[in-house]
Amino acid sequence: MCAACEWPVGASPDFELIAPRADVVYYLRFRDRVKIGTSANPRRRLTAIKHDELLAFERGDRTLERARHAQFAELRLERSEWFIFGPALQRHVETLAGSTSDPWRTYARFVKDCYLDRM
Repeated sequence: MCAACEWPVGASPDFELIAPRADVVYYLRFRDRVKIGTSANPRRRLTAIKHDELLAFERGDRTLERARHAQFAELRLERSEWFIFGPALQRHVETLAGSTSDPWRTYARFVKDCYLDRM
């Protein structure tokens, strides 16, 4: 298995297939706040949002995003997708990040899993 993307070494994806869609909930830090959002194309989405650090990804769509907004409602800043980076949210992000220091590796696994699920 490739150490970066965890695809089987020598595997050749079928590029004639439509690219797999891996919906994710992302956690972005800007100063002392965290944005909890969702995207099917996080590379493009994250370039449009001012942030200091990508903290983590979680596989899920708007349903999971809404659940996370409800879970951390007491930390929410007004009616936005931004939250105070309090201890409960910090623990959640640390759990998602696990031992990886690069959230993009996690995203690469999600994309691979979506691709393999279609086979």
